[in-house]
Amino acid sequence: MRHVLGVLEQMGGKRIEACKSPEARALPTLDMALRRILRDQVDDMDVSMEMRLITGHTGDVRARIYVPQNDIVAGPRPMILFLHGGGFVLGDVDNYDASPRALAARTGAVVVSAHYRQAPEHRFPAAHEDAWSAWQWLIEHAQSLGGDPKRAAIVGEGSGANLAVNTALRAKVEGKQAPIHLGLVTPMAAMLFDLPSHQQNATTFPYSTATLEWAARKLFRHKDEAHDARMNIAGRFDLDGLPPVTVILAEADPLRSEGEALADAIRRSGVWVDATLYEGVTHGFFGLYRVVNKAMFAHGQLSRNLAAAFDR
Repeated sequence: MRHVLGVLEQMGGKRIEACKSPEARALPTLDMALRRILRDQVDDMDVSMEMRLITGHTGDVRARIYVPQNDIVAGPRPMILFLHGGGFVLGDVDNYDASPRALAARTGAVVVSAHYRQAPEHRFPAAHEDAWSAWQWLIEHAQSLGGDPKRAAIVGEGSGANLAVNTALRAKVEGKQAPIHLGLVTPMAAMLFDLPSHQQNATTFPYSTATLEWAARKLFRHKDEAHDARMNIAGRFDLDGLPPVTVILAEADPLRSEGEALADAIRRSGVWVDATLYEGVTHGFFGLYRVVNKAMFAHGQLSRNLAAAFDR
């Protein structure tokens, strides 16, 4: 992990919170650092990828569709909606290629990695609306994608994990097809900035508490929106209808305490939770499984739980 962070700094990585949105989006990423370390050695993991436009709330959004090219699954494949991270401001489906590709290879699922509108151009709750539209699109187009809509899960990282929980809760309220498993990787669950990990990781690189505060200023029109139930999901009391959940946390992450609080809240609601804290890694580690062992273990944990859910 230290080696990846060192390469990122050598590539010109600097504090996100010191940048305006366009400059921050142009900064080198952990994924770019990984590719430099591997000298751009491509491993498609025997998974094909197709760029698509899918239906968002107000118009089309970009997506990548990953399909395993193997025979480990007979008949319609299980499906995963993957929602990337970035604090609702950064990130896109191009930066987050490694994780959805590995999930497709490990589980045999068709994975739809969907983008969503981002702040400050599109403020809260635009991303939540697009995530819901992406879930509806996946269910409606399952057959044409070779997938089984009754065996569909949602996986999200960071802000994408927040979107995953909200999508599952909305499906419950509206009586729509719900995911059979949620994979929440370093979830954003309570943007209040007063938890232990916020204080302990005030200056952590590349994502710090200051980075979260920077993103919040771009996401919300009013400070009160940070207390909206869709953002403070760890404080909700209606989590009892969620499917089984896998929670993956990173030690050096300002969101760590938020994820711990969310896992506890979901457990108290009576939902099965498999939560693991991976030590010695930062936020964003999950996609670094080709060089960071903890990321490889985390992928194994989530993939096993997804495969078990699909088998059931």
